[in-house]
Amino acid sequence: MGAPAARVSELSRHWVGAGHEVTALTGFPNHPDGVLRPEYRRHFRRLVFRESIDGIDVVRTWLLPFPNRKSYERILNYSSFCASASITGSFLERADVVIATSPQLLVGLAGWWIARIKRVPFVLEVRDLWPESLGAVGVGKQDSHMHRMIGRIADFLYRKADHIVVVTPAFREHLIRKWSVPAQKISIVQNGVETDLFSPARANPEIKNRLNSGGKFVVSYIGTLGLAHGLDILISAAQRLQNSAPEVLFLVVGDGADRERILRMAESKKLHNITCLPQQPREAIPEYICASDACLVLLKKSEVFQTVIPTKMLEFMSCARPVILGVKGQAQQLLETCRGGICMEPEDAGALCDAILQMLQQPSLRRAMGEHGRDYIIRALSRETTAAEYLGVLNNLLGQDSLVKNAAAA
Repeated sequence: MGAPAARVSELSRHWVGAGHEVTALTGFPNHPDGVLRPEYRRHFRRLVFRESIDGIDVVRTWLLPFPNRKSYERILNYSSFCASASITGSFLERADVVIATSPQLLVGLAGWWIARIKRVPFVLEVRDLWPESLGAVGVGKQDSHMHRMIGRIADFLYRKADHIVVVTPAFREHLIRKWSVPAQKISIVQNGVETDLFSPARANPEIKNRLNSGGKFVVSYIGTLGLAHGLDILISAAQRLQNSAPEVLFLVVGDGADRERILRMAESKKLHNITCLPQQPREAIPEYICASDACLVLLKKSEVFQTVIPTKMLEFMSCARPVILGVKGQAQQLLETCRGGICMEPEDAGALCDAILQMLQQPSLRRAMGEHGRDYIIRALSRETTAAEYLGVLNNLLGQDSLVKNAAAA
C-alpha cells in the first residue's frame, strides 16, 4: 500500500519483464494501521520469510509493526526495520547494485551497509527531502535534536551514495545547492503510472451506487490523510458548499495520521456532504477515481512542497480525471503544461470552492482537462517508460557495456 511500495513493486515487475533479477528486501505488511496481515502472522514468528511475487524475489524481514500515526511509533517502526534489514541483507546473495529508497530515510542506512559489505555500488533514491520535510508538517523545530540527527544521517547518505536518484528536477537542484552534492552524481527518474491499471476503462458504475451519490457531482480526495496535506480546507469547503451547492459530494478515501481528527471535524460540523471510506486495495483505487468528477491534490503551503509532484496527481490524470491542485512549484508547472486541471492557492478554502464550482458548471472543460492529462501520462510518464530510464541510469553507473542482471531494492 502507498506510493513508495507501488513504485518499488512496479519498477521491479518491469525490470523482471526485461530479463533482470530483482530482490526486494522489505518488511512484513502492516501499513498503515500497524496490524500484521493475517496471512503473514505465522511467518512473522520466524523473523524472515521469502516468497516470489511476479518473478520478484521478495525477502520479508522482522520489524516492530506500529500504526502510521504518532512520531515515536514511526521511529520504532523505522529503526527496527533498519536494524533487521541490515542483518538480513548481510546474508543475501551478492547483487550487482543495491538501491535504497526513501521516504523512510533509515532505509538508506540499511542499503548503505548492505552495499558496503557486499562491495557493490549503492544507489540512494530520494523521494522526500529530509530533514526539510519535518518542518513542513510541523514536527519539531529546525534547531531540535531530531532535525540535527536526521540532517546528519541525510548528509552521510548523500556523501556515501555512489549515485542518487531523485523524482523531480527541484530535488536535484536542492541537493546541489544545500548539500553540495556533485551534479553528475544525481539522476532524475520521475514517478510513473501503470496506465493499464489507472485507466478510464476501469470505471465501475456500481461504485456510485455504493456511494449513494445519486447523480451528485463527486469531488474526491483519495490517498494518505496525513499532517502534510492541510485537509482542514476540505472541511471548510464542504461546510460552505453544503447549502449553496448541495449537488456537490465530497468523497474521502484513505487512512493516515490525520484521519481521526478530520472525521471528528466533519461530525462536529454536521456535514452531510462528505462520505469517508477507509483505505482500499490498490487495484480498487482506479474505480473510485473514475467514479469522481474531479480529484483533489492538496498539501500545506510550504517551500519544501514546491519541490514535489504527488504520485496521486499522476494517477488521477492517467484515469482522465481533472485535477484541482493546491500545490505550488513543480506540480503546478506540470499540471499547467499539460492543461490537466485547475491550480489554486494552497490552504485557501475559498479558492477550492471556486475551483469546484467552475468544474461543476463546465462539463466540457472537465472532459478536456481529463483527456489532456491522460495523453500527457501516456506520452511521458508511463511506468514502462520510467522503468527503462532507471535501467539506463543503472547501466551507466555499472559501465556502458554492462547489463544489470541482479538489482536489490532495500
